[in-house]
Amino acid sequence: MIEPEDKKASEFVSLANQFLMAMPSQTSDIFEGGVVYVCEHSEDGALGLLLNRPTDLSVEQLLERLELEVNADLAAQTVFYGGPVQTDRGFVLHHPAGHYRSSVVLGDMALTTSRDVLEDLARGEGPQQIFITLGYAGWSAGQLEQEMAANAWLNVGADRNIIFNKRPADRYTAALALLGIEPAALSGDAGHA
Repeated sequence: MIEPEDKKASEFVSLANQFLMAMPSQTSDIFEGGVVYVCEHSEDGALGLLLNRPTDLSVEQLLERLELEVNADLAAQTVFYGGPVQTDRGFVLHHPAGHYRSSVVLGDMALTTSRDVLEDLARGEGPQQIFITLGYAGWSAGQLEQEMAANAWLNVGADRNIIFNKRPADRYTAALALLGIEPAALSGDAGHA
């Protein structure tokens, strides 16, 4: 029996504004022990940012490379590796959302890829909370759904506090705690009841 097109569309469940926590079965260097914030998810694919992969690049160094003044409050902050796609491009997740040229509003946060947010930050006029990455994690149409079905990820509604206020090394454990799970309780073996 062929299902009507509108029924198929109604079955899609977006994981936007969720955390994905890698299951122990994910042993690639990129996602092992990783927690991803899903910024966008539609039937066409998904885009997320790894939250616990700091780089050796500071925000100060990034701003200097862009020939922007450096706000002393930002100097010590770290730029993160957001994922393997477009690693030469910057992504700024920030709160509050504000009004920038190239932003996707995510509730009370936004993901901005335009230089104007960095210019505001350099002047000390930018968003109160920022998370800057080079690159992002991307999934093609149906790929994330397949990975979820294969038990590659756990998911839970995102908590802005974990993104902006937890140490990178604590973000995975804190995201799992939202589900009441300790990392030691996870098994690398997938199974279905």
